[in-house]
Amino acid sequence: MRVGVEAPRETADDFRAQSYRGRPVLTWFQGMGLDGTDYIYDDQYHQVAEVKAGNGYLTDFHEFLITPWNTALILADTFRTANLTSIGGPADQKVFDGIVQEIDIATGKVLFDWNSLDHVPLTESYQKLMGGTSSTPYDYFHINSVALAPDGDVIISSRNTWTVYKVSRSSGKIAWRLGGKKTDFTAGPGAHFAWQHDARMPAADVLTVFDNASAPPVEPQSRGLLLNVDTKAMHVTLKQAYRHPAGLLADNQGSVQLRGDGRVLVGWGSPAAGSSAGPRRLSAPPDRPGRPGGPGGPGSARLSRR
Repeated sequence: MRVGVEAPRETADDFRAQSYRGRPVLTWFQGMGLDGTDYIYDDQYHQVAEVKAGNGYLTDFHEFLITPWNTALILADTFRTANLTSIGGPADQKVFDGIVQEIDIATGKVLFDWNSLDHVPLTESYQKLMGGTSSTPYDYFHINSVALAPDGDVIISSRNTWTVYKVSRSSGKIAWRLGGKKTDFTAGPGAHFAWQHDARMPAADVLTVFDNASAPPVEPQSRGLLLNVDTKAMHVTLKQAYRHPAGLLADNQGSVQLRGDGRVLVGWGSPAAGSSAGPRRLSAPPDRPGRPGGPGGPGSARLSRR
C-alpha cells in the first residue's frame, strides 16, 4: 500500500515514524508551504488524527513532534507589524513571527503558545533587512525546529539568529541561549554554528544540531554536530563533527539524529544526501536528485530512521 499526496499542488514534508497512545504511527505535513495540516496514520494506513495550528495561525511544515504525553509540538506562522528602527529600517514594517504551539491532539486545544517577537528582539538577527511588506515580510527569526529537553522544556532553533533557545513550557521565558549575538555560553574550538537546523537535546548535557554555515556561506562546508553542553559552567564543547566526504555545503534544511546504537544519522539538507556515521567512519550513499530546498523543492529537511 502506498501513502501519497492526492492534491496536485500540495507537497508532503517531515515524513517520519512516531508513537501515539503507545502504538506506532506515521506522521507528516501536507499542504502548500506555510499552510497545511499535520497527519497521523496507524500501521494499517488508516487516518488516526489531523492537527492544525490554533489561534488563527498557519501550520508550518518544519516540525510535527508527538510528545510522550500524546500532545503535539508544532510550528506555526503569522506576520505582525513591527518597528524596525533598531536595525535601520522603517517604523511600521511586516515581520514574520516564529510560533511554537503544543496542541492536544484529541481536541485541538492549544496548551502552549510561544512567539518570537515577544521574547527575541530584532537586533539578534543576522538576516539582512529585506522585504517588510505583507507579501514578503522580513524573516528575522526563521524558526525551523522544536524539540523536548529532558526536563520537559522546549528547545527551539532559529536559523536567522544562529541561536538555539531553551524555553520554559510553563512560563514561556527563555532559560538560555546557545549561539548567536546574545549567547549565554562560552564555546570551545569548533563548537560554533550558523544558519543551523534541527537542534535536539537527547540528554541534559548533549545537543545535536546541523550547522548549515551557508546562505550566505560563513564556512566552506556544512557539518553535523554533536556538542557537550555544561549548563553549570555555561560552556559548550565539540564532541564530534561530521562532514560529508564530498564537502557538501547545504544552503537550507539538514538534520542530525543520535541513534540508540551510538551511530549518528545525518541528512545533508538541500543537496539531498544522507550519511550514517559510526565511531570510526562516515559512510554516504550516492547523492540522488531531490526537490529544491524548502517545501516543494530539492532537499532533505529531516532524515529519520527508526
